[in-house]
Amino acid sequence: MKKIVKGGTMARKGISILKGIEAKEVIDLLNRAYADEWLAYYQYFVEAKVVKGIMKDGVVAELTQHANDELRHANMVADRILQLGGEPILHPKDWFSLANCAYEAPTDPDVMKVLEQAIKGEQCAIEVYSRIAELTQGKDIVTYDIVSQILADEVEHEEDLQALYEDIQEFIDQFKLKGDA
Repeated sequence: MKKIVKGGTMARKGISILKGIEAKEVIDLLNRAYADEWLAYYQYFVEAKVVKGIMKDGVVAELTQHANDELRHANMVADRILQLGGEPILHPKDWFSLANCAYEAPTDPDVMKVLEQAIKGEQCAIEVYSRIAELTQGKDIVTYDIVSQILADEVEHEEDLQALYEDIQEFIDQFKLKGDA
């Protein structure tokens, strides 16, 4: 039996598994993360379009993959918000005021600058999902499971971007050494 609530349906039994945390609190946390995911998606999408410089093709491939992952995360978070009887943020203009992590327009398309921005964004996402995981652990197993999956992806994203950044920096350093010889 489902109860109809604003924003969708809420499974009564599914809500009853929450222990020591209110659905509204979880929905609010998830909506902020939802805003982050949409802004991260767009940031990666745009960065992949405008990035310039050495090893550009590898960076574009990585940014495009991350954009797709962020969109998948937004979908996972929205589904959980609906399961809890909430409503995902309906207007994109609200993403900026509700987001935990700032959107940084890639005004400098240099590959190293773009990677630095992307790494910073992943580090913020890791902090956000770590905090949500701590708050829901033992209280909301479904949300905890979802944010743990997303957190694992964000950690992997940071590692991938950092490795790419270091590879490009090493190539630049080697090139400079050969030029000085």
